[in-house]
Amino acid sequence: MRNIRRFLRIALFLIVGLFLHYVMPQQDIARITSTEVIRTDFSTFNRMFYAQADAGASENPTRDLRLINTVRKSTYFFGLIRGDNETMVFRNEDTGWIYPPYFKFDSSDLQAESAASISTTQPYEWVIVRHYGWRIRFLSIYPNAVSVRPAPSEDYRPFPWINLVIFAALIGGVLFLRAMWAQFRERTVDPLADKVGDQYDHVSADLSERKGRVSRWLGTWRKKK
Repeated sequence: MRNIRRFLRIALFLIVGLFLHYVMPQQDIARITSTEVIRTDFSTFNRMFYAQADAGASENPTRDLRLINTVRKSTYFFGLIRGDNETMVFRNEDTGWIYPPYFKFDSSDLQAESAASISTTQPYEWVIVRHYGWRIRFLSIYPNAVSVRPAPSEDYRPFPWINLVIFAALIGGVLFLRAMWAQFRERTVDPLADKVGDQYDHVSADLSERKGRVSRWLGTWRKKK
């Protein structure tokens, strides 16, 4: 039973961790090499990794998808660890009012800003691409770019302040819920469990007493025989 609980806790921790890694904002230092629009047919599996159609447009099984092609500085752990240059393709979709809550409605404007920031010759123009999501190549899944702004330099490292604030809020919320549960358990669950235990002991004692009476009555009949 203890191993099952441990497995469930690890599985829950992994699910929550992957969910947060997908939806939390990340910032990449990159240079934009081109922009394009492709026609996309969604499969049953990868549809969940795309946002809905742009605000004001109808939802269809196939639609145009804006892409921003870049060469970025590969990073890990929300941009704190820097790696080599690599190609990265971002999609550019509205998130609207629903999940994830980025409230993005300016995909067309962002595509125009990205096209104006294309840099293919030296000295390169580097930008900060804020995005969320994963790049899974064999499933044609792209991270969604939320904003693009100029970077001070190629070696600039944006600090993930938003992530720290969100993590602090989540930790505070978990601690608050834990304190509420402990208080609820102390005031409601534990007294109820004690009451149920007392009733169980009372019923058990009553049954034992009745069983003893029956045994004594049967003993009197044995003595007569």
